[in-house]
Amino acid sequence: MQNEPRYKPLAGSDFFADQRSARPQVEGTVARGHLRIDEARYAGKIDGEDIEQFPIPIAKADIERGETRFNIYCTPCHGRLGDGNGMVVLRGFRQPPSFYSDRLRNAPVGHFFDVVSNGFGSMASYASRIQSDDRWRLIAYIRALQLSESASINDVPQDQRQNLAVEPPPRTAGISGVPAGPQGANQ
Repeated sequence: MQNEPRYKPLAGSDFFADQRSARPQVEGTVARGHLRIDEARYAGKIDGEDIEQFPIPIAKADIERGETRFNIYCTPCHGRLGDGNGMVVLRGFRQPPSFYSDRLRNAPVGHFFDVVSNGFGSMASYASRIQSDDRWRLIAYIRALQLSESASINDVPQDQRQNLAVEPPPRTAGISGVPAGPQGANQ
């Protein structure tokens, strides 16, 4: 085992008649996990048209996973709020569109999948960096951001409204971090 024969990738070989050490794949085989027959799931389209509904089930955990992917891959350009004011914009790069524009709020989810997968304008493709199902989760988080920006109490089902947390507005702090007001104003 100490002197086990091996080949460097694409090095010549005397063993095979064609003198190549790298063997071609057997025709008709597909690597495990790479059979992509669900067009909606892996392309975001059916018969060339963007799909309107998510092709995978989306739960709270999926949206949370989408948030982590969004924070990693999207916030440098789109910002943490999705408003297009990311760090690269502050450094002079082109501003991406806000997810809150009417055009993107009304765009089908398949459009977002296509853009993330193939790139658009100055945005590069993220297909090699983000797995297909994670791209759907990321898009679900974008939809959650869009909904949160324009949601009202009427969007919450009547039986769920009692579960909403009612919090007072945040107190404004003074320069030193002491709450502003009569107690902290003269200190």
